[in-house]
Amino acid sequence: MDRLSLLAPALVFVAVLVVAFVVYGALCAIGRAPKLTAVKHNQLFGPFLAGFLVWVLAPIERALRGRVSPSVVTAASLVLCAATGLAVSGGHLANAVWLYALAGILDVLDGRLARQAGKPSAVGALFDSVSDRWGELFVFTGYAWLVHDSAWLFAVMAAIAGSMMVSYTRARAEGLGVELAGGVMQRAERIVLVALGTLVAAWVGVEPSGADLVAPIVGVTLALCGALSSATAINRWIAAHRAIAARERASVIVVTPEPEPVAQVARPAMLTASAELRKVRPLEQH
Repeated sequence: MDRLSLLAPALVFVAVLVVAFVVYGALCAIGRAPKLTAVKHNQLFGPFLAGFLVWVLAPIERALRGRVSPSVVTAASLVLCAATGLAVSGGHLANAVWLYALAGILDVLDGRLARQAGKPSAVGALFDSVSDRWGELFVFTGYAWLVHDSAWLFAVMAAIAGSMMVSYTRARAEGLGVELAGGVMQRAERIVLVALGTLVAAWVGVEPSGADLVAPIVGVTLALCGALSSATAINRWIAAHRAIAARERASVIVVTPEPEPVAQVARPAMLTASAELRKVRPLEQH
């Protein structure tokens, strides 16, 4: 199978995104930017790109709103992550790219659907967070199987460790009352990076001459993911440490003992003097 046949869905998808991006940019440039609500962005994908993503997904969001539960969307994203891992482990990298991209899209939609329906709940938030972690483990397990007979396995382990620690550090800090956000390698960035690296590996690996390059390309991608994720986790750790240390310093109150009132000091002395007088009076009468 040649490259064009293998990557035809990718080329169509990229073409649609490019056209949509040009239209969105033109609308913003002439002052007719689409009205969007609840647009969340991070450090790497700023408000412009976040707004573009929400605008592109708006038709799907409208189709699902009120018809599909956010938890069902979350479950579908988890299933797609598991399918991604299976595709990667079998060497079907081109299919893995689109499965993972679709899982990422659903991961964006579930939260937006919950907020717009006015049904964000602790149960839903727990299900979403736990599903995200399991989803990443499914995906990285597939990559670990793909490169298990090479030293690139350590790159996969680094990606797993980094991604897990990004989420754990934030969760632990929030449990201690410190809100954490930001970083250059959050879940959305990891999905984009891994999907792009896998796409390159799939393109190169189509030809027999490029088969030996698949593992290095995947390994470098996951090593980069691991390094940037670890940097994000450490940065959050430092930020949380500073916030908690500052809060503890502010809560320390220096207590100085207050001097006893003069009346309380004089009273024992008066009582002692009275007792001495009672001892002396009988002698005087005698």
